[in-house]
Amino acid sequence: MKKIFQQISILISLVFLLVLPYFVFAAGSSPLDRLHNTGSGASGPYAEADATTMSSIIGMVINAALSLLGIIFVILIVLAGFKWMMAGGNEEDVSKAKDRIQTAIIGLVLTMSAYAIWAFISSYLL
Repeated sequence: MKKIFQQISILISLVFLLVLPYFVFAAGSSPLDRLHNTGSGASGPYAEADATTMSSIIGMVINAALSLLGIIFVILIVLAGFKWMMAGGNEEDVSKAKDRIQTAIIGLVLTMSAYAIWAFISSYLL
């Protein structure tokens, strides 16, 4: 049972890693569209520089990192709930699962507040 659970968790994590770029670029165009636009707009050997600044690149990196952290904390909550359900009345396993859920919720709240602070900073101050 433990080996099957490990294989399923590895499969789920690999699927999330493969699908993650589409969550990051969900608000804008896809990376392939950006490459096509860049290649078609070139006049001569070099294209003109666009309005991408260091702050926008840092903002995209921070958005991606906070999104990844949010996904990780939700996965931790689901795994702790699964452990709680499979505890079979063992109080030690139930208390471990409760502690894991508590810490994952605290981490999720911290991540969401960091995202809210970043959204405020990027929209009003940058």
